[in-house]
Amino acid sequence: MADDNNTGFFTKLKARLNRGTSWLSTELRGLGAQPLDENVIEELETRLLTADVGVEATSWLIAEMRTANKRKPGTPAIELLRETAAELLRTIEAPLAIDKAHRPFVILVIGVNGTGKTTTIGKLAHRLRSRGHTVLLAAADTFRAAAVEQLKEWGQRADVPVIAQNTGADPAAVIHDALLAARARDIDVVLADTAGRLHTAAGLMDELDKIKRVVRRFDATAPHEIMLVLDASQGQNALAQALRFHERLGLTGLAITKLDGTAKGGILLAIARQLKVPIRLAAVGEGIGDLDDFRANDFVRAMLGDKP
Repeated sequence: MADDNNTGFFTKLKARLNRGTSWLSTELRGLGAQPLDENVIEELETRLLTADVGVEATSWLIAEMRTANKRKPGTPAIELLRETAAELLRTIEAPLAIDKAHRPFVILVIGVNGTGKTTTIGKLAHRLRSRGHTVLLAAADTFRAAAVEQLKEWGQRADVPVIAQNTGADPAAVIHDALLAARARDIDVVLADTAGRLHTAAGLMDELDKIKRVVRRFDATAPHEIMLVLDASQGQNALAQALRFHERLGLTGLAITKLDGTAKGGILLAIARQLKVPIRLAAVGEGIGDLDDFRANDFVRAMLGDKP
């Protein structure tokens, strides 16, 4: 790996992704050592579909593996899968970059309930601050008092200020106040929490449209990042959520959570094929430091149970 930090994160990702029965390192290890033939392909297809990779991405992977096998006959199937999966995931590997030309750089964080959205914001605030950025949090999830309190707790842990109003306040107004405060304090980044919502809830999706309009009145180039937090353990349902959010709002990045809660992880391959929105960040635990850039090679190696 490039440095000790990367190695440490890979080790943690491998350990947590492979809790229980890993879908590749255990189930495919013996099978994958064999050359690619029709029997191996049939078994691979079954395993990939079981791992939430989905029909479209599975078909693409198998086709690419067949092509690669023609170039290098006799290559173990697991090596073909490693190369093909990494190639696919590298197309959506794009770390979050804060453009200093925009101050504040506005990140609107959205997602359904239970994905770890507020926790991800807290971890990201800590991450950005540790890299020298000044950060402000906007508590625009005003439907739940617990959400505001949770964000304030994360603000304290990350040592960043939080702008909040009373429960039931207009979320767009909270974000507007946060933007004014950030400009007055010369803050680099505003992270805006929003209420969890199902992608099928028309009224709440309309609210996000309103928030976007308010932000753009403040800065025509903002929000500079619309980040969807996705729970990897939700499998194909997570992909359906992402597709609807992207259609409605134009996502610019994803944060993948709860990789420590699934032994599968194949949904990321489906996302790469069907959604094509960059994965910015991956979370593998509840600790404030358990968030890092998504790295395609690391992810594939962790799924396969490779050694650091």
